Formats: sequence, C-alpha cells, structure tokens
Amino acid sequence: MKKAIVVVSFGTTYQEGLRLNIESVENKIKANFPEYEVRRAFTSRIVIKRLAARDGIHIDTETEAIQRLEDEGYKEVYVQPLHVVGGEEFDKIKKIVIQYIHGHQKAFDKLVIGRPLLYYTGQEDRPDDYVEAIEALTAQLPNVESQEAIVFMGHGGVHPANTAYAALQMKMEEAGLNHVFVYTVEGFPPLESVIAKLKKRNIKKVTLMPFMLVAGDHVNNDMAGDEEDSAKSQLVKAGFTVDVYLHGLGENTKIQDLYVQHLKDAMSQKAGHGMCKH
Repeated sequence: MKKAIVVVSFGTTYQEGLRLNIESVENKIKANFPEYEVRRAFTSRIVIKRLAARDGIHIDTETEAIQRLEDEGYKEVYVQPLHVVGGEEFDKIKKIVIQYIHGHQKAFDKLVIGRPLLYYTGQEDRPDDYVEAIEALTAQLPNVESQEAIVFMGHGGVHPANTAYAALQMKMEEAGLNHVFVYTVEGFPPLESVIAKLKKRNIKKVTLMPFMLVAGDHVNNDMAGDEEDSAKSQLVKAGFTVDVYLHGLGENTKIQDLYVQHLKDAMSQKAGHGMCKH
C-alpha cells in the first residue's frame, strides 16, 4: 500500500528560512518515517504565488498536495501541519481533510491530520503541548541576569485559537520562567502590555526572539527592523537595551522532535491525538 506524509506549513519566501526551518523539519520526518513518501505543501497562497513569479518554484497548496496523492494512488496519508497554533491556516488543512473523509470515501484507506505545535493543555490524559514546547525552548534561551528579560514574538490574529499565546504566557510563569514574556504582532497580548510589565520589573535589557516557525518577514521587519514601529525600535525608545535572536523555531532540533512526535501520535491514533480520521 502506497503511504505518504504531507508536511504543511504557512510557507516563506526566504530561501534560507525555508532551508533552515521548514526543510529541516521535513528532513527529520523523512529520517523517522523512511517507508513514507514525504511531500511539501504551503497554506499561504501569497507565498506560493511569489515563489512561482520570482523563482519559478511551484509549491502545492494543501488541497493540491492531497489531490495529487489521490491521483497517484496513495492509500494511507498523514497530514502534519507545522503551524504554531490551530488558527486560520490550520483550519484550511482541516477543511480539505474533512472534505476528503466525507466526500471522497474511497480515495484513501486512511487519512489523518496531526496537530500543530500548541494544541492540547494536558487535560483528559492528553499531552501538554505547551509544557513540551517550553521545555524545547529552554535549549535556546540565553542566561539572563536579574534586570534582563526574554521577549518572544508570536503572530496572533482574530481567530479564537490565538488565545494560545496568552495561555503560553501563563504556562511560562507556571514553569518558573518569570523573565520570559510573550507578545503578538497582530493580536493579544500586545507589545505595549509587555513593555509595561518590563518597566514594572525594572528590566534594563531585552532579548527578542521569534515564536514563529520561520525567521521571515515578520521577524526581520516587525520584530528586528529599524523602522520606528518595529518591536526593537519601540523597546529602544522605551529605554531598553535590545538584542535580537534571528532564528525560527524550525531551527530548534527539540521543536523538530515535537512535530515528529505529533505525527507519531496521529499515526498511533491515540484517543483524540489525530484531529480528523478516516
């Protein structure tokens, strides 16, 4: 029986970011599942169009990737997202998987979608993805003094799943990481609230880090850019000394291992670990 894994990310137009953060996870998955064909897909139509126009590179959407596998006669397919939270981009993947499960009954003998990086919080015998992600992050955290802090930048947005970043902040505090803060570019918590906390704690130096798979446009511009509205510029204006860490989560080997584990959970079909199953 032909078996395949579709590794789906938002995507990036940064070739170095693609190699270091997406391809690295894909390669880790290939190494762990040598009997499976591993395919790449992006959920961002804008990224796909830009790569095609600029570099002549074609990347499948999540829909195209699954349809291609059906056309090629694959019968066992697992879809593993590399998204950080179960937001709008993850919904795109769920939607097509559900359509195949209910509308293409004979297309696949097995079709299962794994979960993103942050999904479960430890209830009902399910794993605590937040605690595991925090443990993975400790490998990249610098040592800080009493008046120093680490600030992570997430994406955020209006989707309810973006409350994951506020939950991550709470989980950080429960783990004793009182010097680590989380803000989002497009949602809650905002940078302003983090700056207020930093001032209250008399922090003098901040290290900015991305809580994103890829160190792409948001990281290089919104977080670390020289424009006055970047996080770095706002923190400097507020009186802090600022260092920047320009590496996406995909470069962290322990984060890579978590995506592999989420895929293993989907394959074993532990109760609730596969989001959508057929």
